[in-house]
Amino acid sequence: MKKLILFFMVFAFAKALYAQSPSKIKGSVIPEFGLTYEVLIPDFKTDTTLVFKVVFDVSKAPEDPSKRNPYIETVARFLNMHANAGVPVENLQVRMAMHGQASYGLLKNEYYKEKFDVDNPNIALLEAIEDADVEILLCGQTAGSRNLSPERRIPLTKVALSAMTILIQSQEEGYNLIAF
Repeated sequence: MKKLILFFMVFAFAKALYAQSPSKIKGSVIPEFGLTYEVLIPDFKTDTTLVFKVVFDVSKAPEDPSKRNPYIETVARFLNMHANAGVPVENLQVRMAMHGQASYGLLKNEYYKEKFDVDNPNIALLEAIEDADVEILLCGQTAGSRNLSPERRIPLTKVALSAMTILIQSQEEGYNLIAF
């Protein structure tokens, strides 16, 4: 009987804890960006033994150029939430295919300011993502059409033939696509 009472007390405590509004937590991979919500008792368990190979298709940007791009920040959230859930950092293999409007986030501050009349809010985030070993790949077709020459963009960017090439080749290499 004592075990049954103890079980119900623990169950009630866990349920009460779960019912509280979730709190945002910093990540261990990129603590300054990519806050996530704590999920105390997930029904769908994260397999922490998997290698998470993912390529993010990032083409959109916020209408307000003074706002950090939430699609880029999703990469930081992905890394933080999975590391916090117990996935080893070496099992998080991430690429980001940048093209379209989002590619302007790769401009050096002086050129971003010239285009939008505000500082580039994405630079520190992109540097943190690159420091976390994420490959930041720019569509060469976008670079050409939007005047994103090497001297105009932040140096952490690698260029590919096209975003289509990045996405197809990455999937052939076993990366899973996350598109918005």
